[in-house]
Amino acid sequence: MRTMRMMSRRSTLSALLVVALAAGAGAWLSAHGGAQPMALSTPPVPRIGDGRKGPERMAWIPAQRFLMGTDSRLSQRNERPAHAVQVSGFWMDVHDVTNAEFARFVAATGYVTTAEQVPRWDDLKGQLPPGTPAPAPGALVPGAMVFVGTDTRVPLFDASRWWRYVPGANWRHPQGPGSDLAGKEDHPVVQVSYDDARAYAEWVGKRLPTEAEWEVAARGGLTQADYVWGGSKAPDGKAMANIWNDEVQPFPVAGATKIEVGTRPVGSYAPNGYGLYDMAGNVWQWVADWYRADYFAQQAGQAKQGERVIDPQGPAQSFDPDDGATPANAPKRVTRGGSFLCTDTYCSGYRTSARRGTDPSNPMSHIGFRLVMTPDQWAARTTAESVSANVPGTRSSL
Repeated sequence: MRTMRMMSRRSTLSALLVVALAAGAGAWLSAHGGAQPMALSTPPVPRIGDGRKGPERMAWIPAQRFLMGTDSRLSQRNERPAHAVQVSGFWMDVHDVTNAEFARFVAATGYVTTAEQVPRWDDLKGQLPPGTPAPAPGALVPGAMVFVGTDTRVPLFDASRWWRYVPGANWRHPQGPGSDLAGKEDHPVVQVSYDDARAYAEWVGKRLPTEAEWEVAARGGLTQADYVWGGSKAPDGKAMANIWNDEVQPFPVAGATKIEVGTRPVGSYAPNGYGLYDMAGNVWQWVADWYRADYFAQQAGQAKQGERVIDPQGPAQSFDPDDGATPANAPKRVTRGGSFLCTDTYCSGYRTSARRGTDPSNPMSHIGFRLVMTPDQWAARTTAESVSANVPGTRSSL
């Protein structure tokens, strides 16, 4: 299986700038962390909030001890080893944040996304080798990375062949000027950075999930299944997620395409055991943690020393020595779930344990997000709404 190589907005843009400048400017369970993780004896019954008994359109993920990561034959090094992790219960959005939902946030706050701003050199240089010269004044313009595909088969080691930095691309115009959201109000919002996702989360009183929360939710009560829905990629030949179909058309050939390339409405496929839609495919999802390629190995070592891993918050900083395009310590946040571009031959990010690091200021046409809420956050919201409802002349902003 090929290692995931996904091109970031910063590194691609920076590479283009550098070129321009250069041109002129049991025993097994014990080994995985002690006691056997809690296994659900029967399939979970989805519990979806209705606004009274839980936040609306959010699914309850029960507290549990589970095996995070995998030792599957399909796994990549950064997913190994499987190790026991304890998580507290929380609520998670049943689907990714949609264009319509994000539009309401922007209309209410006037928020300007990362892709709508001029890229900052201080951010860009963090993804480049030390000493890289700054671009000429005015060389940087607002925009984002867009999947453009290729006309013919190409080697899969150079993502710049099928990604382009497109000036004017942003969440309103995902493919660049001339594209819009007409008819895609219920598609997941894309071209949003990590900061954009956090800003939206603050507005709605939620937060991004930790990587552990994301994975236990994605598993849907299944233990060590390769996929959100079970052990087979396409049970009975049925497509289970919006991913690239290499059997019909090889990735990344998009010219005269025989397949639909791009996002689909949220909830287009069956939910997992907890009632969550699109935890595999459609769009990658931002999570809160910094990315370390060796983080799972670190947690497994912690467990072997007898220290339980409980509600992990991720490493203190990112570290990715496997990405030759950026410095090993370049800032990266975890993204999970894969997207409509993932295939068996390239990335396979739709597997439940698949993980990657992404530049946090990296809006792309295949990255979105969903949010979580703790019981305490939900209790605080209901209390505030109750107080507001009982005070004449006031109205809850929540």
